[in-house]
Amino acid sequence: MPGYLLGIDNGSQSTKVTVFDEHGTVHARARVPLRPNDTPRPGVVEHPDDDLWDSIGAATRAALEAFDGRPEDILGVGLCTIRFCRAMLRADGTLAQPVLSWMDERVSRPYEHVNPDVRYVTASSGYITARMTGQFRDTAANYQGVWPIDTDTWTWIDRPELPREMLFELVQPGDELGTITAEAAAHTGLPEGVPMFATANDKAVEALGGGLGDDRTLLLSLGTYIAGMTTGARNVHDAKAFWTNFACRPREYLYESHGIRRGMWTVSWLRDLLGEQDWLNEGAATVPPGSDGLVAVLDWLAPVDASFRRGAFLGFDGRQGPFHMYRAVLEAIALTMCGNGNAMAAELGTEFDRVLVSGGGADSDVLMRIVADAFDLPARRAQGGAELGSAICAGVGLGLFGGFDEATAAMVRPGTAFTPDHATHERYRQLVDVYRELPTYTDPLFTWLASAGD
Repeated sequence: MPGYLLGIDNGSQSTKVTVFDEHGTVHARARVPLRPNDTPRPGVVEHPDDDLWDSIGAATRAALEAFDGRPEDILGVGLCTIRFCRAMLRADGTLAQPVLSWMDERVSRPYEHVNPDVRYVTASSGYITARMTGQFRDTAANYQGVWPIDTDTWTWIDRPELPREMLFELVQPGDELGTITAEAAAHTGLPEGVPMFATANDKAVEALGGGLGDDRTLLLSLGTYIAGMTTGARNVHDAKAFWTNFACRPREYLYESHGIRRGMWTVSWLRDLLGEQDWLNEGAATVPPGSDGLVAVLDWLAPVDASFRRGAFLGFDGRQGPFHMYRAVLEAIALTMCGNGNAMAAELGTEFDRVLVSGGGADSDVLMRIVADAFDLPARRAQGGAELGSAICAGVGLGLFGGFDEATAAMVRPGTAFTPDHATHERYRQLVDVYRELPTYTDPLFTWLASAGD
């Protein structure tokens, strides 16, 4: 009988669950939106109630209901969750307080032990692992930033503010986390005893599922946080144009350019204001490159080190309408990330030959053409994402493949390619400089507005 792999992608806006076979063919999928975050005061962004656990249960049940096979045909589960979240757990693995979103300012500071009910401090992946398997174990590849981890050895460092006994055991991507408990089986519809496998942080899992495997390829990840990524074996410290993260392959690294916070969230926000997405995409394709002089500043969520920044449109002169606004945001995304990606390539001493584009935004032909023209490189849709990357980790962990190279060759398929128009690129090449220099002009304005109590 055939066996199947189930990949979980618990993202910032929804949980997606997909059932794959060992060739990467999709046999069922489901998506359940997350509830809006609780933001009771500035800087506080929490996941309401037990929303992560609830959405994973609902999405998994829905995927299994759409699956033509039997739940017993699921051989293994790969788990990917939102990175940079912080979960504080009681001794039994349940939440002692709401999970902190990656947008919560507290996750940029070391943990402070102020709640006596907290026994463990972990990432969202650790929390879901504990609920699914009963094991206090998590992937090393989902810990960065203020977590006490040695990025050379992928192991914990002793720090007094977060004692080792409050941290989970660390494993590598593709290692088994545990097996589905009876409680988790009732919650998700998965059979009790099915093994679950570690992945990494969500961007690295997305990169694996998208087929990123060399330093001549840039993966443009169009998510709530937009990043440009490439991969390598060096743990590069103190880079200026990028930062080094763990990859979804043991002992390898993912290099991430500077990104855009609330990137595709901004596109969704604008769509909700202006109209239906297909209509906007069709209309944006008729707008000339450069949007007739309209420029978008994409700080709808200000960076931590420049909290005064805001989003803006500049350059209205009466020619522009909703299609110009929509295209201006798409161009701002592509041109900002072109500048960021090229800066990363220069610091790494490489050049990109191609761009892979993943995430929901990759479904837009107009955005794919803008990306190809901005980079002056072939741009290809990545067919897989974090769900497929999760399933690949499960397949490797189960021994269905000889390693990650064999697994990606078997399961990742190339998507549609878009060829750049060199004349359009010349127009965009000038605008890359505009977007790079924009903060020089807008920062003083937004600083003044912030001081005036906007």
